[in-house]
Formats: sequence, structure tokens, C-alpha cells
Amino acid sequence: MRQDTMMNLQTGAQRLKRVLGLLGLLAIFAAAPAHADEQNKITGLSVSEPAAGTTVLKVDLESPLGALPAGFTVNAPARIALDFPNTANGLGKSTQEFAAGDLRSANIVQAGARTRLVINLDHMMTYNTRTEGNSLLITLHPQAAGPSEAVSRFAEAATGVQQHALTGIDFHRGKNGEGRIQVNLSDPGVGIDIHRQGTKLVVDFLKSSLPKNLQRKLDVVDFATPVQSLDTFSEGNNVRMVIEPKGEWEHAAYQTDKKFIVEVKPLIEDPHKLTKGPGYTGEKLTLNFQDISVREALNVIADFTNKNMVISDSVTGNLTLRLKDVPWDQALDIILQSRGLSMRANGNVIQVAPTAEMAASEKNDLTARQEVSELEELHTESFRLGYQTASSVALMLNGISVAAPGAPAATPMPGGAAQQNTPLRILSKRGSAIADGRTNTLFVQDTASRLDDVRKLIKQIDVPAKQVLIEARVVQAHDGFAQNLGVRLGYTGAGPGPTGGNSPRLQMTGAGGIGGQALGNPASQGGIQGTTNVGTVFSPTTSNVNLPVDQVGNPQAGIFQFALFNAAASKVLNVEINAMQSDEVGKIISSPRVVSENNDSEWAVVEQGQELPYIISTVAGGTVVNTVSFKDAVLKLGVKTKITPDNNIDMTVEVKKDSAGVAISGAIPINTNKVITKVLVENGGTVVIGGVYTQNDDHVVNKVPLLGDIPILGALFRSKAVSSVKDELLVFLSPKIMQDELNLR
Repeated sequence: MRQDTMMNLQTGAQRLKRVLGLLGLLAIFAAAPAHADEQNKITGLSVSEPAAGTTVLKVDLESPLGALPAGFTVNAPARIALDFPNTANGLGKSTQEFAAGDLRSANIVQAGARTRLVINLDHMMTYNTRTEGNSLLITLHPQAAGPSEAVSRFAEAATGVQQHALTGIDFHRGKNGEGRIQVNLSDPGVGIDIHRQGTKLVVDFLKSSLPKNLQRKLDVVDFATPVQSLDTFSEGNNVRMVIEPKGEWEHAAYQTDKKFIVEVKPLIEDPHKLTKGPGYTGEKLTLNFQDISVREALNVIADFTNKNMVISDSVTGNLTLRLKDVPWDQALDIILQSRGLSMRANGNVIQVAPTAEMAASEKNDLTARQEVSELEELHTESFRLGYQTASSVALMLNGISVAAPGAPAATPMPGGAAQQNTPLRILSKRGSAIADGRTNTLFVQDTASRLDDVRKLIKQIDVPAKQVLIEARVVQAHDGFAQNLGVRLGYTGAGPGPTGGNSPRLQMTGAGGIGGQALGNPASQGGIQGTTNVGTVFSPTTSNVNLPVDQVGNPQAGIFQFALFNAAASKVLNVEINAMQSDEVGKIISSPRVVSENNDSEWAVVEQGQELPYIISTVAGGTVVNTVSFKDAVLKLGVKTKITPDNNIDMTVEVKKDSAGVAISGAIPINTNKVITKVLVENGGTVVIGGVYTQNDDHVVNKVPLLGDIPILGALFRSKAVSSVKDELLVFLSPKIMQDELNLR
């Protein structure tokens, strides 16, 4: 009995020893550090403001980070994105609101083993990161004042002469219909700027080169994505990629090591969405209540949103709600409309009251403010203007509209009065403004709040006007062709004359192509001519073929002459054929340039030409008085420009190209070519604003009656002249907005 008991005790001790050994082994494993590949987790977000203007966002994690997360910024809207690899979201929610400085909220999005933290800001800020134990500290600093661009910047271009490169470009369609562009980079330090330019998306790779095989334009319409084409080319020391989408779209861009990815997604309206267009943005909730009081329903929304809500005692009544997955701000709007209520939000506090009560309260507030403004102390402030005139700004503040020089007059009303627009008065009834023209200083006296409005207005309008350089090409082309053909025919025969000897028996003369000429005496022409020695036909001065060199502007006909005579040379048939053909081609190019301000009412004019004098005779008291007047024959370019918000140029253009004509009785005609039009041209583009095309065709035939109509032989008794003149005027315009400062990009 005792031996069995001892054996049982030994067996129990051995079992207890094994159990304790296993427990110790488990304790050792439990105390061992986690494996390096174990996934990390974000456990908390908190905000602090250690100094004025500085905000620190603290990200708590389960284990320390091995390296600082990579990130990028987006200027519009202002965001900072940080990527945590091999990390999960352990907060249990995807959005957390903040109210510290310019920090508005943070979104945590998990995709696979990676989590992205997106920090939403009111204004863009600079940031730096550092680790502290199991936490990541993100310090936000205010950005230096200056003009901001709607640009997403992934990395700054490295200084020095280092040249980056693009090694590959790939495009394919995503599973949700988005266009995905992947750019392979030579190194992660390539500076990248991405921004929208009109309807296109432009990506600039700073200080980068592009191989020849990648410099091409891709047509990707067949992929059925919003992207229609993709054009990549070198631009100076940079590489530019122009993505041209179609329809409504949005884009997302991110960089992972040496890969830069741009996704262009179509915007598809949800057909199940209760509100269309600009709607509600609150988190969705579900409400299902039967005969609940309005105050209880408002308290439910206040608890859901963690907002303070003040409900008026006059809010009463019950309602029944059945709302599923509706934004909370839409649900609140539905409750208010159903019971005739209104709300006023002030920060984190929402005040709810009946509409009539709310309107009465607002009316009382406005009345009280008006009474206070009428009794408020007046202050005087001076403004030194740089670009506007103080007198015009003073009239503007007093609500007096001043028409710009050259602006059209007011449109007359049917009753005869001019149409007047109600002016906008910036100053209060007690306010006043005067201008000092010598120093261009404006003195304004008004209440403090109105002075703030005046200060904002002057800051907006007292800016330098943009300027536009307009380059014009005036091309005047001339193409002329003329052809003339005539005949001279004469006959000389021997016979008894009035004085004996040989005299002309027949001499045929005629104007134009047919005429008579005494042989050997070219100066004498007419009907019956004087005695002529037939031997002069063979005079050395007689040219059988006469084709003189033409002179510019004075065309002369070529002459072909021959004579037929008998053996005794007593009868001679003299034939002279005159033929002329001329071709003239001319082109006159003028290139005026003018700079115009961005002002739709101001003409900018450049002229170049001459003034032509002419005499005007008048009779005064029986005496003839001659006075000299002048006519202008100039090349004139006049423009009025207006720059549109999308940097196109709206122009009213007048181009005139005059030249002096041939004087007639002392009067000088002016040949005028003029174009007046209004066009819209893109910045740096070229447009043909107009053309004047004229063509004159003439066909003249001079002939001897009856003889000129004889077939074949009639050609000896007629002449013809054919001419064709073509003139064309073309005007090319190339406007370009002049930049105030050098754009390094």
C-alpha cells in the first residue's frame, strides 16, 4: 500500500516537472522579441502645439520603425502623404478630425501590407519627421509666403550637374477602368512636378534626359480609359509628359523607389446617391425611429458627430425616420426641413431653432450692428498706390463708376435716358475718400471694419497689369501675267505718181496691231506716206528680228519683221509682227510689333509710312489760294487685348496697309487694304485674321472691220491683249503674354 503510494507520488512529480518545463519554454518564447518580418500597426494619433505656428502630429506604433516613411505633398488640396510599409491600421477607423492650427484631419488607408497616412491641411506647410521610441513625430511648419501653384511635388531636383534619366514608359488599363502610366526612373531622386493645364495633365521631370526611343506620342484610345493620348518629349534640361484625358476625371500620383505611377480615373456619378451635384460630405449613418421627438433625433446626430448642439425651447413635435447610409449633414437637413427649422453653425456648435425665430434673431443682430456702425468711431488711413491712380480709386470707393478711355458710352434706354447700373459703394454712409494727385496717395476715413474692406480691395486692384506682345506678319502677294500680239502690214508698188518715179500704191494703216510705216523712215506713220526708196528695205539699220530686253515696269513688245518683193524690188510686201508676254511675281512682307496692356478699352497702335502732299485751291476775294494738305499712306497695327482666366488672349485687331497710287490731275489716290476683326487666340499661338483676294482678267481684241473676221488671214488684221492680275493680302498674328518674372521651370 505504501509502495503504491510512493510510486504515484513519483509519477505525479515527474508529470508536474514536465508541465513546468513546458510552461517555462512557453514563457521563453513569449518573452522573445517579435520577428523582423512581423507586421507593425498604427495604434494612435495625437496632436500638440509646442510653439506658435508649429504643430506636431504624433503617430504611435506597436514597434519602432526601421526607417522613416517616404512621402510626398500635394498643394491643391493641401495634403501630406506618408507611406508605412508592412504596417496595418489599428485605430479601428479611417478618419480622425483635428482642430490645431492649419491641421484639419488625417486619413488612414490600408492597401495590403502598406498603410498610407494622408494629412489634410487648410494651407500648405513644410514638414520634417523623426522617430522617438515607438512613435513617429511629424512637425509641421508654416510655409514661406509667396504665390502657390497647384502642383504636386514628389522630390526636389538635386543640385549640381547630375543628370537623371527616364528608362521606360508603360501604359495599361486598371481593373476599374482607370488609365495607369508607369514611368521607370534611373534613380529615386528625380524631381517631379505634376499639375493640370487646362484639360490636360502635365508632368515635368526636372534635370532629366529622355532616350530617343521614348520620345514619341502614344495613342491609347483603344484601352477604353479616360486617357486619349500620351506625349513625352524633351524640353531644355527637363522632360515633359503631357497626358490628355477626356470627359470628367481625377488623377492620383505616387512614387515607389524608381517607379513613378500616375492613375487617371473616370468620375462616375453614383445612381443610388440621394443628392446629385455638390452634395453632402459627412459620414454616413442609419436611423430607424418610430414616432421619436425632434429633440431626441437631434441629440442622436449630436452624439454621432461629437458636436455641441443648442436646441431652442420652441422646438417641439415628433417624427418617424427611416434613413439608411445617409450622410449625417443630409439627415440633419432633412429633419430641419420637415419641421420648419433652421440652423446656424459657429465652429463646433450648432444652434437649432424655428425658421421664423432664427430670422428674427438675425434681423435683430443686423439692426444692432447697423446701429453700432452708425455710432462707431471713425479712423483715417492713407494708402500709397503704385499702379492705380488715387483719384479713380476714390471714385470707386464712393460708388461712382468711371468709364475707361475709349470705352463705349452707356446704352440709351427707350425713353431716351442712359442705362445706369446701381454702383457698389464700399464705404459706409459716414465714410469718405480723397486723393492727392501729386503723391498718388489715397486718404480714407471710415470705421475699422470698412477700412479692412478697403485694404483688401486695394490689395486686389493695385497690381501691375499684364502685357501682351503682338507680332504681326502682313504678306501682300502679287502675281501678274500679260500677253499681247499685233501685226503691222504694208505694201509698196512701183507706178506713176504725181511727180513721177516710184511711190506707194497702197499703204494700210490702223491703230493697235495694224499700222503703216514708210520703209526706212520709222518716224513717219499714217495713211498715204511719202516717197520711199525700196532699197532701204535692205538698209543695215533694218532688223528682220527685233526682240529687245524688257525693262521692269515698262514692258515692250518684241518685233518680228520681214519683206516680200519681186526680182526688180519694185513691189514690196512688208509684214511686222509685234508680240509681248510678261510674267511678274511679287511679295511684300511687313512685320510690325506692338506691346499692349491687359485692358479691353485701350488701343495700342504702331504706324510706319509716309504723308503724301497735295494742293487744294480755293478762291477768296477773287484770288486763288493754294494750300498744301497731306494724306497718310501707312502700315498700321492697332490692337486691344484682354487676357482670359485660362491665359487665352481676346483681341480686337485693326491692320491697315496703304500705298500711294498713280497721280491723276495732281490728286494722289491711296490704295487701301484694311482688316478689322476680333479673335480669341491661345498664348503663343498664331492665327490668320483675314485675307483680301482680288483677281482681274482682261481680254481685248482690236481689229479692222470685216478684214479682221476673215478666217486665218484675219489674224493679219487684228491684235489681241490678254492680262491676268492676282493680288492677295494675308495677316498673321502671334500674341504672347509677357511674364513679369523669369520662370526657371
